[in-house]
Amino acid sequence: MVSTPSTAQPRQPYATHDVTNQPPDLAPYDAAEDTALLEGLRREGADWAEEDIRRLGLRAGSAEAQEWAELANVHEPVLRTHDRYGNRIDEVDFHPSWHHLMRAAVAEGLAGAPWADERPGAHVARTAGGLVWGHTDAGHGCPTSMTYAAVPALRAQLDLAKIYEPLLTSREYDPELRVPTEKPGLLAGMGMTEKQGGSDVRTNTTTAWPTAEPGMYQLRGHKWFTSAPMCDVFLVLAQAPEGLSCFLVPRILPDGSRNSFRIQRLKDKLGNRSNASSEPEFDGTLAWLVGPEGRGVKTIIEMVNCTRLDCVMMSATLMRKTLVEAGHHVRHRSAFGARLIDQPLMRNVLADLALESEAATTLTLRLAGAADRAVRGDAGESAFRRIATAVGKYWVTKRGPAFTAEALECLGGNGYVEESGMPRHYREAPLLSIWEGSGNVNALDVLRALRREPATAQALFDELALAKGADARLDAAVLRLEGQLAAGSESGARRLVEQMALTLQASLLVRHAPAAVADAFCATRLGGDWGHAFGTLPDTADLDAVLNRALPDGS
Repeated sequence: MVSTPSTAQPRQPYATHDVTNQPPDLAPYDAAEDTALLEGLRREGADWAEEDIRRLGLRAGSAEAQEWAELANVHEPVLRTHDRYGNRIDEVDFHPSWHHLMRAAVAEGLAGAPWADERPGAHVARTAGGLVWGHTDAGHGCPTSMTYAAVPALRAQLDLAKIYEPLLTSREYDPELRVPTEKPGLLAGMGMTEKQGGSDVRTNTTTAWPTAEPGMYQLRGHKWFTSAPMCDVFLVLAQAPEGLSCFLVPRILPDGSRNSFRIQRLKDKLGNRSNASSEPEFDGTLAWLVGPEGRGVKTIIEMVNCTRLDCVMMSATLMRKTLVEAGHHVRHRSAFGARLIDQPLMRNVLADLALESEAATTLTLRLAGAADRAVRGDAGESAFRRIATAVGKYWVTKRGPAFTAEALECLGGNGYVEESGMPRHYREAPLLSIWEGSGNVNALDVLRALRREPATAQALFDELALAKGADARLDAAVLRLEGQLAAGSESGARRLVEQMALTLQASLLVRHAPAAVADAFCATRLGGDWGHAFGTLPDTADLDAVLNRALPDGS
């Protein structure tokens, strides 16, 4: 068949795929461009760290760091139980991006470094660093958090603390499994929960039997949820002859041999995919007693207090990160003839989210300040930290999922697509309410503190009294709270803790935030002039002032 020349005109290639009305990439951006964060950093005594926080914010928002975060979640950790010859090794392989993130976090002092820093505000500086570096990936925040939290618990056994604390407070990251004392720096994990009990650790069945060497025990049992199994050492709860006790378990023993730490599987989690969470099995595992036998919960609770603060911090970080993403999108996206950011209802949604984000950030830094001053011997701050951290853990982490869902919706269908990054943040949010005690556990812990430690209630009301007379709605909320405390019941614990959190957040904003922010928060969260979803601020709210503070570059 003879072909004939075509007379058809060539078509314009891909004319139907011209990309318009889409925002440019957010990165690079400055994750520390957060007025509430920087003000809180200065107010809580860590103004000396501002230059480092600003530098870290630029690094967190860089295209490189954002790519590390994405790759670490796409290429999930892989368990290798045996080597090629059949030897049991129980190792987890991570993508190089995970190691880049970890190396940066440890070098920036986001692990145990504050415990070796004598400057007032060192723990505040670490928390502020977490609030900006958390704009990358949440998963690697788990081992850094546990390493930070292990130090005060380990101090219950001074001979062990003398050996391990200098390594846990190091800024050197070494991912290789080696004899701990031969490494430049260590990471710590913890193994508390078991499948039959979860948060009810007193039902643990893992046993610990003393050996001939003083302080050394052998463990036997199965832990249900142990994150970051490639850490160097773990604080573990087990039943010793005198009751539930705390133990230090190294992966590599002093003679260079591998301890019995058999990883049965990695958890297939909803989110937090970059972080390996595992089920280790102990069988003749060597461990060293930390603190007295039978006082395991009291020993390890120091660790939990620190990790709960980090759950609040990471929830506040997710709020801020998704608010920034939403704000960036609506600045560059138009619909129905106008930019989304210029449309009144979208501005209401964003301003409402901004209020929630500032309240979470402000409370987080106040908790960090209390922790810093408690470490330095302030009894009043210690009592405030005890109750306010549990309150903040309950409330801020509860707000996270609803917040991230609303921020995701600001991107419309684009936000529901994995490429936007929003689904990863959304999956991450519920975890922070579950880890270190779910909502009920934290609400009941608040009741326990109020009943057993009366100084905690006094410390809370002393804090609220600092804003007395500044806002009538706040004063009324404090009076209501006093009545609720008097009539508190276990079934009403969530309601009580919610009111404690809102009242505390309002008092902090009344004292430290601009009038537009404090007034809108008090009108809605305390005064009832609010709907049941974000974006229902009253017409009296100064949306422009709230947004210009939260999203200063062009909102």
